[in-house]
Amino acid sequence: MKHMGAKPVVQTILSCCTAAVFLAACSGLQPAAQNAPLEINLVAINDLHGHLEAETRSYASTAEAAPHKFKVGGLDTIGGALSAWRAEDPQLLLVGAGDLIGASPALSSIWADEPTISALNQLGLRVSSVGNHEFDQGSAELLRYQHGGCKSNRPDKACQFDDHFPGAGFSYLAANVIDKATNRPLLAPYRIEQVRGVKIAFIGAVVRGTEKMVSADGITNVAFIDEADAINRWVPEIKAQGVSAIVVLIHQGGETPEPFDMSACSHLRGPIVDIVKHLDPAIRLVISAHSHNGYTCQVDGRTVTQGESFGHMLTRIKLTIDPRIADLQGKVTAIEARNVLMDQQRFAPDPALSVFLQTLKARSDLVLAQPIARIAVARIDNKINDAGESPLGDVVADSQLAATRKFGAQIAMTNHKSIRESLDSGAGGSNYAQVAATTPYGNTLILLSLTGSQLLALLEQQSWLEQDRPGGRIMLQVSRGLSYRWDAGRPLGQRVVPGSVKLNGVALQPQGQYRLSVNSFISQGGDGFSLLTQGADRVDTGINDLDALSHYLIASEHDGHPAGSAQADGRIVRVH
Repeated sequence: MKHMGAKPVVQTILSCCTAAVFLAACSGLQPAAQNAPLEINLVAINDLHGHLEAETRSYASTAEAAPHKFKVGGLDTIGGALSAWRAEDPQLLLVGAGDLIGASPALSSIWADEPTISALNQLGLRVSSVGNHEFDQGSAELLRYQHGGCKSNRPDKACQFDDHFPGAGFSYLAANVIDKATNRPLLAPYRIEQVRGVKIAFIGAVVRGTEKMVSADGITNVAFIDEADAINRWVPEIKAQGVSAIVVLIHQGGETPEPFDMSACSHLRGPIVDIVKHLDPAIRLVISAHSHNGYTCQVDGRTVTQGESFGHMLTRIKLTIDPRIADLQGKVTAIEARNVLMDQQRFAPDPALSVFLQTLKARSDLVLAQPIARIAVARIDNKINDAGESPLGDVVADSQLAATRKFGAQIAMTNHKSIRESLDSGAGGSNYAQVAATTPYGNTLILLSLTGSQLLALLEQQSWLEQDRPGGRIMLQVSRGLSYRWDAGRPLGQRVVPGSVKLNGVALQPQGQYRLSVNSFISQGGDGFSLLTQGADRVDTGINDLDALSHYLIASEHDGHPAGSAQADGRIVRVH
């Protein structure tokens, strides 16, 4: 079916509901009551990132200013909450706003995130926007997630949990991801569901900057266009099909200092605000994501929600629709939204999902529990210090230099955001699960050459301070032997102290050539490091960053000097 052109994307056929890719099956639905408003119940999930187990976290609600610890999330707890709510309303719709997979714990990532897709199918997810992490392994792998199959760029992981992968039982939506070959959306731009005899349209979009957040090699066939423009483009076609409400599912967000459960919060800021202000007036509800912040806010008279991350909370939304009102903008007469913690003490676990989770853990433990190597301290922390350096950043950069030195690497650099977790040591040393959680993206290591002047310019592309860029601090972690100083009092673009950048104690020569090892993501300009795209004599070593780290930890222990320390090495020094 064509996504663009003169004919509507979704055509309603009164006699049956067979052909529409984006229209839910409508057998057995009763016509809407003509003399009374209807209540439509939605539940939204975002940024799950394959977190299928519960975690202990602290939250402060509107009722209690001081944070309290809760054991929240977990596949079976989420299933229990949904079962309770579906007992109240069997027609409740579960929808998503992206990053449901990707950057996942090892429990999911070692099986190519297929268990998470299976879990979402079992939860009854109907539709979700894509997120930037759905593109971590490229657009072809995303299409495999949607349609199923075992042809993957990760044959060692795909179809290993089950020998048949059926794909998502829900529709991924991406109005602003355009296939360059067809000039049409790569995936469905929208889907229409029928509830209580009325049609609810969902339009999906992902953060426009996705191309800077994932490896470029996997997305050469697609373009990411303006979110609001792409969403608005489909509104006339949707209106023509007699919908009663249009809901946007978008993987972009903001943040607010207000509590996660504050109703109609008013201090939302961030990229989502400008997008919402440019949406068609017929859109009254925007379910957002990406910033891992919990809120239910008002922006220009519209409701904008987000349910934090990792399945720790779900967003319950009730739309009141008056089908007697002709104007689409006025049909939704009220919107109520609130975030609900997935507190294990509040919701009884779903028995079937508990069994699924136990089976998954039992099979995964055979791999994950295997100790890899001892480390020098109980925890190698990933938190960057005031200078922008973390103890784990030092170790990861050193591991990548060690893995590529045989190819001629002199320096290794990695973006701090590619390191997701601190590295802990178990009784027998750090195991596969702990190591995999630190570097979950599956990047390969790329060699390239830069001059001394280019290396200096690369360092100046960092976001030194939180206020430098909307995305906050983005610092490069550097390997042993490279050192420099920087001054926060100097202008942006001139913060590296002149003459301070040294390799093995020798100042860089502006015209000298230096061989650099970086991960495939930043090698293509990811995280704003566009200067790396100028690197000469590029070589993809094919070495995975997780393998590099694992081998380095093993080698360090065998040499009698386990890796890691409690403090950063002092390779980066902030003078003011």
